[in-house]
Amino acid sequence: MAMAAAAAARGVLAVVVAVAVLWGGNVARAQTPVFACDASNATVAGYGFCDRSKSAAARAADLLGRLTLAEKVGFLVNKQAALPRLGIPAYEWWSEALHGVSYVGPGTRFSPLVPGATSFPQPILTAASFNASLFRAIGEVVSTEARAMHNVGLAGLTFWSPNINIFRDPRWGRGQETPGEDPLLASKYAVGYVTGLQDAGGGGGGGALKVAACCKHYTAYDVDNWKGVERYTFDAVVSQQDLDDTYQPPFKSCVIDGNVASVMCSYNKVNGKPTCADKDLLSGVIRGDWKLNGYIVSDCDSVDVLYNNQHYTKNPEDAAAITIKSGLDLNCGNFLAQHTVAAVQAGKLSESDVDRAVTNNFIVLMRLGFFDGDPRKLPFGSLGPKDVCTSSNQELAREAARQGIVLLKNTGALPLSAKSIKSMAVIGPNANASFTMIGNYEGTPCKYTTPLQGLGANVATVYQPGCTNVGCSGNSLQLSTATQAAASADVTVLVVGADQSVERESLDRTSLLLPGQQPQLVSAVANASRGPVILVVMSGGPFDISFAKSSDKISAILWVGYPGEAGGAALADILFGYHNPSGRLPVTWYPASFADKVSMTDMRMRPDSSTGYPGRTYRFYTGDTVYAFGDGLSYTNFAHHLVSAPKQVAVQLAEGHACYTEHCLSVEAAGEHCENLSFDVHLRVRNAGDVAGRHTVFLFTSPPSVHNAPAKHLLGFEKVSLEPGQAGVVAFKVDVCKDLSVVDELGNRKVALGSHTLHVGDLKHTLNLRV
Repeated sequence: MAMAAAAAARGVLAVVVAVAVLWGGNVARAQTPVFACDASNATVAGYGFCDRSKSAAARAADLLGRLTLAEKVGFLVNKQAALPRLGIPAYEWWSEALHGVSYVGPGTRFSPLVPGATSFPQPILTAASFNASLFRAIGEVVSTEARAMHNVGLAGLTFWSPNINIFRDPRWGRGQETPGEDPLLASKYAVGYVTGLQDAGGGGGGGALKVAACCKHYTAYDVDNWKGVERYTFDAVVSQQDLDDTYQPPFKSCVIDGNVASVMCSYNKVNGKPTCADKDLLSGVIRGDWKLNGYIVSDCDSVDVLYNNQHYTKNPEDAAAITIKSGLDLNCGNFLAQHTVAAVQAGKLSESDVDRAVTNNFIVLMRLGFFDGDPRKLPFGSLGPKDVCTSSNQELAREAARQGIVLLKNTGALPLSAKSIKSMAVIGPNANASFTMIGNYEGTPCKYTTPLQGLGANVATVYQPGCTNVGCSGNSLQLSTATQAAASADVTVLVVGADQSVERESLDRTSLLLPGQQPQLVSAVANASRGPVILVVMSGGPFDISFAKSSDKISAILWVGYPGEAGGAALADILFGYHNPSGRLPVTWYPASFADKVSMTDMRMRPDSSTGYPGRTYRFYTGDTVYAFGDGLSYTNFAHHLVSAPKQVAVQLAEGHACYTEHCLSVEAAGEHCENLSFDVHLRVRNAGDVAGRHTVFLFTSPPSVHNAPAKHLLGFEKVSLEPGQAGVVAFKVDVCKDLSVVDELGNRKVALGSHTLHVGDLKHTLNLRV
């Protein structure tokens, strides 16, 4: 039955594609891409801003000089109005590409010509692969499909992705959109995905962009709607230490290392100030300290929110003035279009402030080729519908899910043997999930392979949902049919978890238990099952599944995130051993009591023993866990051996430095003493089992107990692929001032002197950092 459903789904897609091909010529002619500087119009082509031999800054200055104030203001909002007298069409800045080209932003849509795009796993699962090259590869495919759609008038060029906020609290509804709780992982994901999206092949730098990415939501944003506390009015009270140690690093990396074209400021306030009206955070840090080469955009309607919801200013003109003067360049919404001219006329804002903002926006459009004429005659101009949903792109979506899926428990039941299974019971509210697999900020996928379809392609299946939806209330529970199916099957696969009705934007969880009566469903089915029971949790955030972890009736547990369009195929690949699982948890799985004891609005990362506050994330959390950050099993075993690492590292301070005569706990993590201050760690990793597999090598460090430092933090990770018995060498280059530094109580980076312990698996190596 599952195989027939899969074939039917493929048949529908084939018809759609065939129609698109038949209609392709007419649709392509009707839907031309949006661009300025049409070479066929001699008047327009002669403008200085259309002269491709000039720099982007010079061209932007030429365009700016031709505009009235009212016209300039039209370029401050996402729905950019057309300017026919200069041959500039309307442009929609808002498109999304969180894990594939999305229909969520108004700048992108699907049609019979391009009915769908490749839908990759939600970032939380991709992050679980701990594979930086995969992060970039996905970005490259997404930007290729985006450009292909742009060339036929279906997509813009500015994509407000990725979401790189730290997944601080397990209840956060948008944690699924992020790379997890670790600042280094989030930073590497940001750089990889952004580079994949933006790299136009010309060496990067300040030049051409394939598409423009946007790192969001800046900053300390991770409360949406929890027990009535909403993101629109939430004031995140954050210490300077936590801000610079946890919340800011991914954004810093995104701007400095990823050269991202945009940063989005968030709805919330930080320490009393709306982020989009905080000059220190915008002009001071993003553009000043980090040297953003691009534009700063507001989250949608957040300028309106700071006036109407937060009542931060007395009148709308003040709101327009303070945001633009703070460094905002583009308003998602209409607020600046409505109130900026009045703000200038009232003397609250100068026209030169508007000029600066509009110029930043123009330069990005210049780098994207928007003012270079017909994009079909430019680099990437040959891309079109044939380049969307290609077989290789869809295979990468399946591979991303395979690499991210985390095996949490295995008593020996996995991998399954398809030849020895005559019947498989596939049970659970997510067992035949399709739309659920692609999470939020989704686009129409190329096709779906549900868990039931993926498993049914390998063995005969009997399907029972057990609950009619993930809420699994008493009325929707169907225990008898589910237990009957399990009692007569050789093996049972239970697929439970969440969907967007449980966790999403604007909805945080209040409990860490599986929704409704899912635990009862799992236990009843496990007790009735004739054969091994495999529990699969499909979710963005973590759950307390201690009962399943400790149950002798449940042979294996896997977490599959929201695995994208090919999630069911990837799950089958793992369960039947065609691919060895290698994913690792990118977040801590807390016990249910955490949600009872800890307020979601408490932004402190560090524990407070005087009040019993346990801290947050693996770096600081002092309580019990269900599963730990980095947990994940394989069908084989890997052995680590330290080949080389220093035992002593000396920091050469300037002559006469006070720390030569006084006892210093730390020294500044900047200055001449940091230049070339690095060392290598070499490890040999051997596949000690009889199955080929990938393996993530984590290098952690535990610094000396100074400045309330983390208990341990991640310095680096590398993914290796090894055949049975094969060994490989993994090298980490450790930059002392970057990698071994901690943030002190005032937010300054310091190199902690004394004993640092490096961890790789069960290996520990101590090195002494001294002056």
